[in-house]
Amino acid sequence: MKKKGSEKKRHVVAWLNKAEWDQVRDYLYSMDSSLQRFALERISAWKARCANSFPVAVDCTADLVRCQVRDRSGQLTGDDLTLMYGTALVRFVNLITERQQGRTARPLRRLAGNLNIPEWVVNLRHEITHRTLPSLKWCRKGCKVVLEWLQQEFWSRQLGGAPDERWDLQSDGEDEEADVKRQEDELVARQKEVDAYRNARELLISYEKDQYQAFDAGSPEDKKSLWQAPLADMSWLLGEIKQFALESSELLIDVLLEDGFLVPTMEQLETLGCATSDSASPTEPRVPQTFLRFWLPLLKMLNSPSFIHLFLEKLFVELKLLSEEPNSHRCFYISAWISEVLLCNNNKFEYHFETKLQKKARTKDRIFINRIQLRWQQLLSACLDAPCISTPHLIQLVLDDMEHPPPQETREKLFQLCSIYTQTERSEASTPLQQKQQQPIYTVRMLLDQMQHSRQDARPLHSSPMDSERSEERKWADVQAERALALRGSPWQVCTDNVTWKNYALGKVPGQSDDPSCLMVDNYSIMTVFDQPVELESSATRSSIPGASAPARPAEGLLWSNSELNKLKCGLKLF
Repeated sequence: MKKKGSEKKRHVVAWLNKAEWDQVRDYLYSMDSSLQRFALERISAWKARCANSFPVAVDCTADLVRCQVRDRSGQLTGDDLTLMYGTALVRFVNLITERQQGRTARPLRRLAGNLNIPEWVVNLRHEITHRTLPSLKWCRKGCKVVLEWLQQEFWSRQLGGAPDERWDLQSDGEDEEADVKRQEDELVARQKEVDAYRNARELLISYEKDQYQAFDAGSPEDKKSLWQAPLADMSWLLGEIKQFALESSELLIDVLLEDGFLVPTMEQLETLGCATSDSASPTEPRVPQTFLRFWLPLLKMLNSPSFIHLFLEKLFVELKLLSEEPNSHRCFYISAWISEVLLCNNNKFEYHFETKLQKKARTKDRIFINRIQLRWQQLLSACLDAPCISTPHLIQLVLDDMEHPPPQETREKLFQLCSIYTQTERSEASTPLQQKQQQPIYTVRMLLDQMQHSRQDARPLHSSPMDSERSEERKWADVQAERALALRGSPWQVCTDNVTWKNYALGKVPGQSDDPSCLMVDNYSIMTVFDQPVELESSATRSSIPGASAPARPAEGLLWSNSELNKLKCGLKLF
């Protein structure tokens, strides 16, 4: 039995010996392209020998090194390199984290964090897969960081012995029967997830159908008070949804946040008669009252502290993914549901003295009534991590409900930070006028407002548009007079005609011919060169100083005498 157990631990490798393994490792991380090509060819030979039991880390390293070799060759364009780098990075994240996945799917960021993979590498993989391709600079940086991670976490650990079995594929160290069983378990688990997702959608669609039927059957007067309590024939459906939520609440919330459920389509809003004015304030979003009452029976049935915490967490995660679309329809409703949940938890002092009827009217459209101890610091961080046009309003709700809110100075800094990222301003009522004039400029809107205020302050107190036009005309007349005075006695004059100067080239005037002599003035005088004032050369001045050594003149060539220079000057004339 011992012999059989020892044989199980053995496995066939594709490389010849330890020396060949070390050689390929050294060549991969060398900066010589020829050595790297040799290492890539050896890895290709290894994969041909045993493709089904090849280490994942070696395969990912080869893909990334191949990208660097093709990049340095200069044979590919920037787009081709981006696609090549992107494919290698996506394969690295998917293959490395695949063995960490259990029967239930877990986020890649959490799995990558367990393996000490930088989070921004996982975000880069998400952008390559689902969004716009990143720049080539970020792809190169990601490739460099991942290769360093592979060298530290995999290749450096192989210096003392055989390759680490943790990085081999799933068949390493397992017999065929165990491998087949494991694959069957994975298929069963995935099939269960697909069935659970389909079941969640069917339950929610059935709920919507029953609500639409109740809405269509009700009279116009009764539609305002519909859905205050679940119907009798819907109790069994709500019970099924509640039972499903106990087993898989995360999956249920993910389906709820899809388009067509908590995020309505335009057809659903028209069917329910929700006016567009209900959602006309993106800075302070609220779910339309009719649509809120549509989902209240379901949300009140699922109401629990654990569900509310998970619901808020999912909402903020979805809002962060929509950061590139801050003004979209989906972003508005995600923010509106966050606002509804936070408003349900407020504990204002003005509610302490209200009557029972007033309290009932106030709480009839709320998901839950009793206050829940929320994770305020995490909510504040999540809200700042997902900036959108409604972020200042959401932060105000969080700060109002915190048991131990930060100081007032910290709050102001938070709102200033929001104004920078969202390019929005706080309401004028919440900001004193003196403080508003003294605060720095953070947005384009604030800059335009300040310019408008400065222009208004520069005008006289009792000035009218007619007075301002007259003052402008007087200023322009003064400028024209100054220019005419400067050109007095000159053959040039200022043009007062309405001429479109952009149609003429620089140095050309209207009506000018192509002959250069047209620019000659009519009156001019001629003087000889001898009449011009001549300045003595500095060399002559320096030579007249006693004791100064003048530079020696070269003796090569002929020198003009004074008489010859006089003859030359007599023939020259200047205008």
